[in-house]
Amino acid sequence: MATTGKSAAVSHVGKVRSNNQDSGYAGQFLFVVADGMGGHAGGDVASAIAVKRISETDRLYSSAHDAEFALRTALLAANSLLAETVFEHSELTGMGTTVSGILRVENKIALAHIGDSRIYLLRDTVLTQVTADHTFVQRLVDSGRITAEEAAVHPRRSVLMRVLGDVDASPEIDTTVLETRPGDRWLLCSDGLSSYVSDEKMHLALSTIPAAQAAAEKLVKDSLDHGAPDNVTVVIVDIDESGDSAHVPPITVGSAAVPLVFENEVVRRPMRLPSLLLHPLKAAQPDDSHFEPESDDYLTALILEDRRREIRRRVGWLAFVVIVAGLIIAACVIGYEFTQRHYFVGAQDGRVTIFQGVQQDIGPISLSHVYKTTTLQVSDLPAYQRETVEATINADDLDDAQRIIDQLTSSRKP
Repeated sequence: MATTGKSAAVSHVGKVRSNNQDSGYAGQFLFVVADGMGGHAGGDVASAIAVKRISETDRLYSSAHDAEFALRTALLAANSLLAETVFEHSELTGMGTTVSGILRVENKIALAHIGDSRIYLLRDTVLTQVTADHTFVQRLVDSGRITAEEAAVHPRRSVLMRVLGDVDASPEIDTTVLETRPGDRWLLCSDGLSSYVSDEKMHLALSTIPAAQAAAEKLVKDSLDHGAPDNVTVVIVDIDESGDSAHVPPITVGSAAVPLVFENEVVRRPMRLPSLLLHPLKAAQPDDSHFEPESDDYLTALILEDRRREIRRRVGWLAFVVIVAGLIIAACVIGYEFTQRHYFVGAQDGRVTIFQGVQQDIGPISLSHVYKTTTLQVSDLPAYQRETVEATINADDLDDAQRIIDQLTSSRKP
C-alpha cells in the first residue's frame, strides 16, 4: 500500500462481533465511512454496496456545489441499489446503512451525511463535530428535553431516524459545502469510535500524532482498549498547502474491501427494517437499538414513552427512598426500645436518681430519662460512693436499680 501520508483509512471488526459491517474509503478526492445494519445477513452487504457506489464519484469537479450534487445523487443511487438487492435477495430484507462522506474541491469540502456516523474537524487545536446524528435522542437534545450527558446513557440512544435502505425511496440526506484551509484535519468515523472514545481522547490523538495513518490506528486502538463491542472505522484527511490529500492508490477497508456474499438459504422469517436491531453489540449484548422512519406520530409516541419512563424512574426512586427511610425509622425505633430496657443509677440535682435507658447520647438526642428521683442526697454518701454515683452505676433491671438505691441509703453518713 502506497500513501502520501496525508490521509488514512482503518477498520476493525472489534472484540465481540464476528463480522465487520462497517466500510470505509479514502481516495483521491473522496473520503467515506458507512456503518451497516440489518444483522449478520445484511449489514456488511449494505455498507459495501453503498461505499462501492459512492466511490464512483471520486474525481475532480469544477466546483464544490457540483461535488455536493454528485454526492447527494450517489447516496440516492446507493439507496436504490439497496432496494434492488433486497428485491433480488429477500433474505437481506431490512438491511440499511449510515453514510458520512466528503469530496474535496480545492479549498472547499462538499459533505453528505445520513445516520449516526460522524464527521469531525480539528482546526486550530479545536475539535468540532460537523455533522448531527439522525437519532431520536439527538432530537430530544435539540428540543431541550434532555442534556447531552443524559443522551449518552439514554435507553433509546441508538434509535436512528434516517438511513439508506429498502424502506424510504427518497431519504432525506444532509449536504453542505464548507471551506477548508491548510492545517485542518478531518475525521470520519462510525459510531464504534464515537460511542466509546470520548471527544477529549479523540482530540488528544488527532492533535498530537502528525501522521494520518498513525493517528487513525491510535483511535482504533483506543476503541479496542474500551472493549470495542462494535465495529470501528476511522478515516482521516489532512489538508496542507499543496492541496493534495489523496490516498495513492485509493484504499477501501471493512466489508467493502472483500467480495459481496449473499446467503440465499437463510432460515428465518423476513423482517422489515423498523423491527431489526442496529449495532446489537453496543453494550456487549443485544439492546433495543433499531431504525424507525422519521415521522411526527412516531416521534410523539417516543417522547410520550420517554416521559412515562422518566415518571416511572422518579416514582421508583421515591419508593426506594420511602422504603429506605422506613427501614431507618424502624431500626431507630427498635434500637430506642432496646435502650429503654436498661436502667442505671446516677445523680440529678444533687439527689440519687434512677434513670431508664443508657448513658450514651446520639448527638443532641438523649437515650435516657429520669425514672425516679429519690430523697437520698448525694452529699450524704461517703466520698467513694459519691464518686461512683456521679460516674453512674449500671443496673441489670429496675429491681437491681432499686437494690442499689437501698444499699446506698444504708451506707449514707449519719
